[in-house]
Amino acid sequence: GRVLTFRVSASWAETADYKRLIQRIDGMIEEVRALPGVDAAATALFLPGVPAQYESAFKLVEGRGDPEARMVAENRVVSAEYFATMQIPLVSGQPCTRRPLDGVSDIMVNRAFATRYLSGWSSAVGLHLSTQSMLPLGRIVGIVGDARERGLDSDLGPIVYTCFSAPTPTPYFLVRTHGEPAAIVQSVRLKVKELEPLRAVYDIAPLEERIDDSFSQNRLRMVLLVLFAITALSLACVGLYGTLSYVVSLRRREVGLRLALGARRTTIVRQFLLKGLRVAGCASACGLVLAGGFTHVLAGMLYGVSASDPVTLVGVTAIVLAVAAMASLLPALRASRFDPMHLLREE
Repeated sequence: GRVLTFRVSASWAETADYKRLIQRIDGMIEEVRALPGVDAAATALFLPGVPAQYESAFKLVEGRGDPEARMVAENRVVSAEYFATMQIPLVSGQPCTRRPLDGVSDIMVNRAFATRYLSGWSSAVGLHLSTQSMLPLGRIVGIVGDARERGLDSDLGPIVYTCFSAPTPTPYFLVRTHGEPAAIVQSVRLKVKELEPLRAVYDIAPLEERIDDSFSQNRLRMVLLVLFAITALSLACVGLYGTLSYVVSLRRREVGLRLALGARRTTIVRQFLLKGLRVAGCASACGLVLAGGFTHVLAGMLYGVSASDPVTLVGVTAIVLAVAAMASLLPALRASRFDPMHLLREE
């Protein structure tokens, strides 16, 4: 929370003088960071937490064994201030710094990358990674903690961060604030207008709002699925109650005959209850098996809850069994309270 995102208008023609472009963006980062109410500021090619995937194949320059071995990881291009702005902790090494465009760029890798690909080295810091993309050769200067860069529902996969503030003329600016991000919107606009009168701030919004919007479709699907599930469970309970109640009521004469022959009322009620629970238990077992077969369909739409969540499955099964118990128990209790002769005279 408390991160404002925006972009500043620019033209791709500015890439003809990339050194000037970098100076402009770095200077804007410094000016925005100096605004009252701002803790940190940075730029990034992609917004953190918003689903986006840009994977690259990296090669370790100091590689051992197979020279054609590739390390596939998500490639994030961010400014040096990104980790402080997004509060991603430094695990080992040192923070990345700004370097000339034609030099070896500083890169950071996350813990997942170091564990998966560089566990055979005493230290990942100091190793060099190359890629077939336009990015220059990079030297690992530090390892940072794992962050869900592609969204809250994504796995913590390997990530390579290239420290470069101007991957495009219009990178995303990320500004961490003391209070609500909306409170500094006007200050940001005025500062950009002061620095660059011919440019405009656009696409401005809190990061939290962007993340919410990116998951709106998944949220809508889940709401609909929940409504359908509640409706299905309600219909199942109503149908189960009605069916078992009807079946028990049809055996009222049997109840009367057994009472006339001396059977205890509690024994009759218990037998009807157990029979209803036995039927519902078999049906619930079949339902659990079918639910287990379809969990892969829902797995990609859930976060923080397993598709085979035991609490949910046990809860639904308990509801069905409770309905079955009431459907068997109530008619049996009513029938057991009647006079046996009255029950036997019923048509």
